[in-house]
Amino acid sequence: MKHAGFTIIELMIAVAIIGILAALAIPAYQNYITRSRVSEGILFASDAKSNVAQYYLSTGDFPNNNSEAGLPATISSPMVSSVDVSNNGVVTVTTSISGITNGTIIFSPLASSSGIEWTCTGGNLDGSYRPSNCR
Repeated sequence: MKHAGFTIIELMIAVAIIGILAALAIPAYQNYITRSRVSEGILFASDAKSNVAQYYLSTGDFPNNNSEAGLPATISSPMVSSVDVSNNGVVTVTTSISGITNGTIIFSPLASSSGIEWTCTGGNLDGSYRPSNCR
């Protein structure tokens, strides 16, 4: 007698494989989503870094606040709670992403003969959410 179809064991194995794949894919996807939301803060920081560099080129010194850098006093969006320029042109981006409490990335300028170099290893944002050059 010929049987057509799958046995219950074969169906259970297929469901188990799909469950394992989903268990691996969902956390990776959530991490990807958070990283893409952090990238909005990086874009805001690039504008602030540009203004800080222009201020430095015109005055020979770094700005100490947003108004000196030619930026609005408050900069925010759904994913970024603030972008602040502080002493010596340091740009601090604070995120407002659900699941991350006041995550910050700090961009510090260093003037050299070849221009301004930025480091972004400061702040308390977890390294898994930062761009690769800021880890």
